[in-house]
Order: sequence, then C-alpha cells, then structure tokens
Amino acid sequence: MVGNRLKYLFFTLALLLLLFMLKGGRDAGISGDEYLHYDQSVSVYNYFASLGKDTSALNTPNTHLKYYGQSFDNLTTLLIRWFKIDDIFLFRHLSCSVAGWLTILMTAFFAIWLEGYFAGILVILLFALSPTFLGHAQNNLKDIPFALSYIAAIFFTLKFFFDKNQPKIYTAILLTVSIAFSISIRSGGLILICYLFLFLILFNYYKYLNNNIFDWISTRKQLLRIVLISVVALILSLILWPYGQQNPFHHILKSYQVMSQFPTTIRQLFDGKMEWSDLMPWYYLPKYMVITIPLVVITGVAAFIVLAGKIILRENLLKYGFVLFSILFPIVFVIYEKSNLYGSWRHFLFVYPSIILLSAIGFYKLFNYFKKKNITIAVIIITSGLGIHPLNFMIQNHPYYYLYYNQVVGGLNGAYGNYETDYYYHTIRQGSEWLNNYLESNKQTGEIRIASNFSVSWYFRNHPNIQTNYSQYDQRSQSDWDYMIVANSYIAAELLQNKTWPPKNAIHVIYADKVPVGAVLKRETKLDLLAFEALKMGDVSQSARLFNDALKINAQDELIFYNFANALVKEGKIDSAKVVLESALKINPGYEPVLMYLGNIALTQNNQKEAIHYFETLIGCNRKYNEAYVALSKLLIDSDMVKARRLLKTCLTMDPGYKPAIISLADSYRKSDPDIAKKYDELANTYK
Repeated sequence: MVGNRLKYLFFTLALLLLLFMLKGGRDAGISGDEYLHYDQSVSVYNYFASLGKDTSALNTPNTHLKYYGQSFDNLTTLLIRWFKIDDIFLFRHLSCSVAGWLTILMTAFFAIWLEGYFAGILVILLFALSPTFLGHAQNNLKDIPFALSYIAAIFFTLKFFFDKNQPKIYTAILLTVSIAFSISIRSGGLILICYLFLFLILFNYYKYLNNNIFDWISTRKQLLRIVLISVVALILSLILWPYGQQNPFHHILKSYQVMSQFPTTIRQLFDGKMEWSDLMPWYYLPKYMVITIPLVVITGVAAFIVLAGKIILRENLLKYGFVLFSILFPIVFVIYEKSNLYGSWRHFLFVYPSIILLSAIGFYKLFNYFKKKNITIAVIIITSGLGIHPLNFMIQNHPYYYLYYNQVVGGLNGAYGNYETDYYYHTIRQGSEWLNNYLESNKQTGEIRIASNFSVSWYFRNHPNIQTNYSQYDQRSQSDWDYMIVANSYIAAELLQNKTWPPKNAIHVIYADKVPVGAVLKRETKLDLLAFEALKMGDVSQSARLFNDALKINAQDELIFYNFANALVKEGKIDSAKVVLESALKINPGYEPVLMYLGNIALTQNNQKEAIHYFETLIGCNRKYNEAYVALSKLLIDSDMVKARRLLKTCLTMDPGYKPAIISLADSYRKSDPDIAKKYDELANTYK
C-alpha cells in the first residue's frame, strides 16, 4: 500500500513539474545561441529538401555550426515546417521544456531502479529546486537535450549489464538510441561509446575477481553486442547531420576535435574581472558549479559521500562507481586539457542529472540512517530549509531562473559585478515587450530606430515602422537609434561594480534580486552621432564642437570622450585631449582604447614611464591586446631585452599570426643573432 502511494505521489509530482516547466518555456526569452542554431537548422532543412543541392549548412566558417549535429534543433524546425507553426520560438521553448522534463523523468527512473520510488520522488524535488537547470530548460535546445541523452545512456548502460529481468533487446535498443541521440547533438557524445567498452572491461574483471572464473563466451557475446550498438548508434546519429554524412568516420572525429578546443573565444566576467574564455583559471568550471548549484543539492551529495560505506556495497559498487565516473571524468578532462569554457557551466549541464541522482540517494540513505522517527523528521525539516533559497529566487524572479547564485557568494546580489548575470540575453524579451507597450501608450507611430546588444527583430516583427539593429553597449554613441534595449552582458566590470550601469537615460530597468540585469534606454541627443560622422568626414573642428556639446548632455559614455580626444589631437590640442581621456577613465578605469591612446600620447611626449604604466595596465585588463605588447616591448628593449622578448612571445602564444610581434622579435635579434632574425622575417612573410 505504501508503495502504491509513493508511486501515485511520484507521478503526480512529475506531472505538476511538467506544467511548471511548460510555463517557464512559455515565458522565456530567446537565448543567446538561438538565432544561430535556428538559422543553421533551416539550412539543414533546406539541404535535405533540395536533396543536397543547397549546401549552406556545410559552409559555416564563422559559427562552426556544421560541426554540431544539433539534431534536436533540426527536429523542431522539421516539425515547424511540416505543421506550419507561426510562433517559432514559443514552439522551440516548449519543446525544450519537454526535453528538460524527460531528463528529470529519466533521472528519477534511474533512482527508482537503484533504490525505489522514494528516491525517485527526491530526484523530482531536487530538480524542482534547481534554478540553473530549470532556467536552461526554458530555451537551451543544445545542452538540455544532450543532458537527456547522457543520463539515459548511463542508465541503459547499467541496465544492459545488470538487469536480468528486462529483455536484452529492449534495453539494447534504448541504449543505442540514447548514444545516437547524444552524438547527433554534439560529437562529444562519442565518449558514451568509450564508456560502454570501458564498462565491459570493468564488469567482467569485477566478475572475475568475485568468482575467480572468466566466462569468455559470455564476454564475447557482450563485446559483439556492444560493437553492434556502437556501429548502429553512429549510423543513426548521422540522419540529420549533413556534415557528418559527407565523410562519417573522418568528420565525426574532426567535429570532436573542434568541439574539444572550440575556436571561438569570448570574454566573460569571472572573479571580478573580464577574462578570455581560453585563459580562464583551472577552477573556472568547478567554482561556477559550487556557487550556482543549490546548497540543498550539495548537501545531498555530501550525505552520499559521508554514507558511501553504507551505500556502495559490494553488489552495487560498479553501479555507483560508474555514475561517479560519469560526473568526474568530463570535468577532470577539460581541466586537464585547459579547454575553452564560457557561459558559466551550461556546457556541462549533462553531468547535473547524475549529481542530482547521487544527492537524492544521499538524502534517501540519510533519512533512513536514523532509527528514531523524531530525529529523522528533524533532519528532513533542516535539509528542507536549504531549499527555501532557490525556491524563493524562482518565485521572485520568474522566468530568470538561470541567473541563480547560492549563499556561498551571497546570492545574485553578492555575485553581481563579479560573475556573469544575463549572459544568455533572457531579459531582452521583457525589455522589448515593455518598450512595445511604452511606444503604444505614447502613440509613437512614426519611424523608430531600436538598437540592442542582442537581436530584437523577432519581438518587433509586426511593426513595420520600427527598424532594429545590433549595437554593442560600449559602441552605442556611434550607432543611430532612438531607443536601446540592453541585457547585462559584456558590460564592463567597473561599471557594474561602481553602480554606474544602467546609465541615467534608462527609462526602464529589469531587476532580479534587486540588481539590474537589463535596461531600456532613451536617447537624449544625437549630437554624439553627428560628431562621429563629422570626424569620419574629416571636419575636425565641427566634430570637436559637437562632442563638447554632447558631453554636456551625456557624460556617461566613454566612447564619446575617446572620439572627442581624437578630434582634439587632430586639432593639435594634445594636452586637452589627455584631460578628456583621463575623464573617460574616471567612468571606466579599464577602458582599453583610452588606455592605449594615453600610452601612445605619452610616447609622443617622450614620457616613457607614463607610457609603460598605461601599456602594462592595458595588458592587465586584456591579455590579448596585441598592440600593447608590441608597444611595451619597444619601450623595454634597450633596458630589459629578456622581458621585451618575453612579452612578444607571450603575445604570439595567444595570436601566432600577429605580424607586428613577429617583426619586433626579428628586430630584437638583428644585431645579436642575424640568423634568428632571418627566421622570424621568413615567418612574418608567411602572413599578410
């Protein structure tokens, strides 16, 4: 009877969670990758619809998306085209929510298989208190389906070897489909085939240790089945992947190589500083996990570790060992490989279901550990209290669940200015909808220009009088717009830390936990734009006058100061330009163009000490600012040749093709070692 009640409760909670997640998907904004992946899925659709004549899906030099199978994106687009669905992104988000729910359900079934329905219920409850996962389940059609395929493959791998009651063919089919689905989304799914063969070895070795007998016939049958599963999974993974179909063996491996060291690098806010994704410290991934996974989940994992001796018994050592391995190996591997990581730990959401699984088992064993009922109830109440923080965050900040930070860093308030907030641009939707209502209520029907640091074209698609364009926030004065919608992404850390963002011309601010994560700006003047256009046309005096007037209205834009200084320099007013540039640094002390400009001005004035200060500061702000390395090395080459060469070599480790650094290295050897200089000259000639 108790078992039936638990079963009913399990499915009731699962259904309620589905409804909750569909609500989140319905209210979600378009994510940072969605336009790119949707456009690629359309190209894939056109490839197959044209019988391979339309090859745009194979030509992705900038996005590298041909290397992704992205089968889930492709499937949603296929359904969108077949059923002529108008609201494309709503359908995508609801589909993603379903995939996220299936991930939870699969993890819960895994827990039930291991420990029963109570463990499955705990899985559902812990997922329901996981804002980061639920946030990405709204609109992340790459990482969420991959998490589904990963946990499913781990589950069915164990069932394939251990489950004696289920027909082998049934489990084998599900395992094959899981692996195929994983590879078809991201080539990293190949690791699941490696897991399969590794587990075959461990399983039979473990049997040999226990029985002292090696069953070669049984092992050979298992090996043949695994080979068949792997081959069929690879074939199935290519069904919706044009690049993979061109040369299956070579292109799948090529895709894996590209994905393991993804060529596109971006700058992210981490530990209070903007840093390049391929230069992050080794602890980037584990730290992000520690500060964003709810403490209630971490507590469950801790309980699992403490009670491991009672949980991991001889008969289930391989089961739990495999789950632990499926979590730790990918994390340790990318740390060892120094992989290019960004966007918090969203690319590693696939290990989270296994973490939840262990946390649920940990709590399950903890609740059963105490013999006295009163103590058990007290433990349940105390641990439940840890769930209040993430639950309250989701209630207060719907639908921005993925912005969650736990108490380790003081929540989102403590993380603000030190770590990324709206890096996936969810707030753009709310900003667009608010601006739509604002324009309608103010009866603005003429031509309106709206800029944003992420495309808003979809949200204004039914407004022919509105023109939209992309503009980086720090480039806004050089773009023509009347209103600007800005998500808190790629905003200078200094502006966040000194609370000068959003600027005073923000007419609407989107908050999460009382910190601004998005804003709508109204342009107060276009004098800055007119001044910039005059500067481009060579009308320096007019440009300077206009910039001066623009700063009387808007003195919060570093780029206006920079361009004003440029005009002043061209007028020969160097000292005035320096004053203007130094004013820009009061707004943003790490503004790179200004630091470089001040360094160059100091050079022209033979103030080497000042120039060195600015160039060193600039390199400290941006370790890939190539021009600063070359300028600084030239200043040091007479006094400290070793340091000068080290600077140039450091520059070339990050950008091997930066020709000015190669030439400067050659120059440093002209007198001391002409042969080395000649080699660098030859290398420089290979680049344009």
